Amino acid sequence: MATTTAAPDLMTTKEVAALIRKTPHAVRQMRHRGIGPRGTRVGRDTLYPRDGVMAWLRALEQADPLAQRAAA
Repeated sequence: MATTTAAPDLMTTKEVAALIRKTPHAVRQMRHRGIGPRGTRVGRDTLYPRDGVMAWLRALEQADPLAQRAAA
């Protein structure tokens, strides 16, 4: 198994999965369906810009009416 060392501003699928408490498979499925964070394939790996992942999470929160009601 090869190990990947990503730049500090890039996250691996495994790191994104840990952040959102999902499995790496779930992150790959979300990306495939177009509902996950945008990533770029680099060889066999997919890397996600940290800023993009955080923006995606903020957009999810803004689109959630319960989160909006709780923030008010």
